[in-house]
Amino acid sequence: MDITIVTGLSGSGKSLTASLLEDMGFFCIDNMPPQLVAELTRVLSDWQVTAELPTSDMRLALVMDTRTPGFVKHLQPVLDYLRDSDVPVRILFLETSDMALISRYNQTRRDHPLSYGRSLVEAIASERDMLAPVKALATDIIDTTGLSSRDLRQRLQQLFSHAGLHDEITIFVQSFGFKYGIPPDADIVCDVRFLPNPHYIDHLRPLSGLDQPVIDYLGQYPEADEYLDRQCELFCYTIPFYIREGKQRLNIGIGCTGGRHRSVMSAERIVEHLKRAGFNAIALHRDLHRDVRQRRIDEMESAESFS
Repeated sequence: MDITIVTGLSGSGKSLTASLLEDMGFFCIDNMPPQLVAELTRVLSDWQVTAELPTSDMRLALVMDTRTPGFVKHLQPVLDYLRDSDVPVRILFLETSDMALISRYNQTRRDHPLSYGRSLVEAIASERDMLAPVKALATDIIDTTGLSSRDLRQRLQQLFSHAGLHDEITIFVQSFGFKYGIPPDADIVCDVRFLPNPHYIDHLRPLSGLDQPVIDYLGQYPEADEYLDRQCELFCYTIPFYIREGKQRLNIGIGCTGGRHRSVMSAERIVEHLKRAGFNAIALHRDLHRDVRQRRIDEMESAESFS
């Protein structure tokens, strides 16, 4: 378990940061009172032991700020407790220029947490002074003035991504049959209906693209290998750019007529290639057994009609 305390000026982007960290695999809690951190770590440690999870797999992001009375006073004892308990902890401090904060509050029309009896400018100045000791303890400081959400995501990935670039995205390669419709969540759709259809070969019809005879049959056509090699080369080129844009999941649909032979073989080949290239790729076969089920239903209905 390791803990990141996300803090900083109100309006500097702590909620967005928490959402982005959650996408990166963090367990996030917003507006966490420092006094509850010790109990939280005990509860989560017990849960990890019960679930037999590696302790290194859990990363917490706790958003703490001036919304909690006494936040600054109670923070240092929490840090001392965590370090004495050998729990890795870092502090991410977010700051923003006064003009940017004023603009954001004017746009959202929300009150500053310290605005009671103060103008917005006075509240911002008061909070800066209050958080100065916290900023001095910060492990990392990000100035979000002028940062887009994509820019902030990239900064967070640079700071907190333990894995390589390829592990930041999961690629689902799904075979399907066009006659059953294109998968609605597909980001990319490839059509392999130009390959000869094993469905019309009697001894191959009951088999699928997972079976070696079907693989061998399709493999005798040079265009099959060349097409898949070119597609995989294109995927390996473009996927890093999807990662750059912050995409966490990429769904690739590979379609043939029934989704049983050509698309299944192609999806498996593409997943093998992507895995060799270091990507986290998973093969899914939506319609693999659909034709078989439909034939059985038709046979049963036919038998019932003659009974």
